[in-house]
Amino acid sequence: QVQLVESGGGLVQAGGSVRLSCVASGRTFSGYVMGWFRQAPGKEREFVAHITWSGGTTYYADSVKGRFTISRDNRDNAKKTVYLQMNSLKPEDTAVYYCAVRPLFTSSYNYWGQGTQVTVSS
Repeated sequence: QVQLVESGGGLVQAGGSVRLSCVASGRTFSGYVMGWFRQAPGKEREFVAHITWSGGTTYYADSVKGRFTISRDNRDNAKKTVYLQMNSLKPEDTAVYYCAVRPLFTSSYNYWGQGTQVTVSS
């Protein structure tokens, strides 16, 4: 059974940085895409970034491009971890951040973590 556990959220001032982690377990993720999403209060969940587990190809939402970086640690002897480095944070980045996983050639994310809160103060 796939499990995704996020960590690293917290309170940060505008202009600051935070790194989120998502530890994935339960299967091999070759041929899968790992994504980050966020949901702010009163808003719909939105896509933030994704990375292909095998090739490391990345893609970002326009709202975070140039400020956020997604990466993964897929070494054989390491925990399968996806990171979201968030720099130059803005109050509008305040949200619960979720990691999720889907097979490479599908559009639906079928496993989700529990989320971690990021609050950016002005």
